[in-house]
Amino acid sequence: MQNTNLTNHLLIAMPGLRDPNFEHTVTYICEHNANGTMGIVINRPIDVSISEVLEQMEIPITAAEAIAKVPVFLGGPVEEQRSFVLHRGSRDWDSSLRISEALSVTTSRDILEAMARGEGPEQALIARGYAGWEGGQLEQEIKDNAWLSVPAEPAILFDLPPTKRWEVAAGLLGIDLNTLSTESGHP
Repeated sequence: MQNTNLTNHLLIAMPGLRDPNFEHTVTYICEHNANGTMGIVINRPIDVSISEVLEQMEIPITAAEAIAKVPVFLGGPVEEQRSFVLHRGSRDWDSSLRISEALSVTTSRDILEAMARGEGPEQALIARGYAGWEGGQLEQEIKDNAWLSVPAEPAILFDLPPTKRWEVAAGLLGIDLNTLSTESGHP
C-alpha cells in the first residue's frame, strides 16, 4: 500500500465503517501523495440546487435549463462552505487540478460563471466541502479494513444515480457489499 497512488480511484466505504461522515460513501480521490489525500464524496446529494449555490455567490444565471440537472453533493466534512466542481473536459480554469486526461476538479469562480451561462463542462458535479486525510492516515484506514479502492470509472461519477454508486463501485471489484461481514478475520 505504501507505493500505491490512489489518485483517480474510487474509495468505497466498507459496510462496517460507522463514521457518519463516510458511512456507505464512495469518494473520488482527486489527489493522493505522501502529504495526504483529498477526495470528493460522490454519492451524498444535498437538498441544495445549483441555482441556490450560484445565487449565494451572486452569480447571475442566464442558462437555467442548461444547469438544472447538475447535482450538488456534500463532498466531505472539510470546508463545507466552499464549492468544488468535479468535471470532464480538457479546458483549464483559473484554479483547476488535472486528475487524469479526462477529469479535473476546479475551485475557481470562473467555472461556475461559465456554467451559469451554459458554457461550462459537458459533465460536472458540484460538491460543498471535501474529504481529507493527513499523510499516511488513509493508508492506515485501508489496512484497518475501513475502505476498498478501485480505479475510477467516469460513468459512475456522472451517469449513475447517486443511490447506486456505492454498490456499483464495489461491483467493479467483484464484491457484493450486502454479503460482506462487518467483522474482520483477525483478533
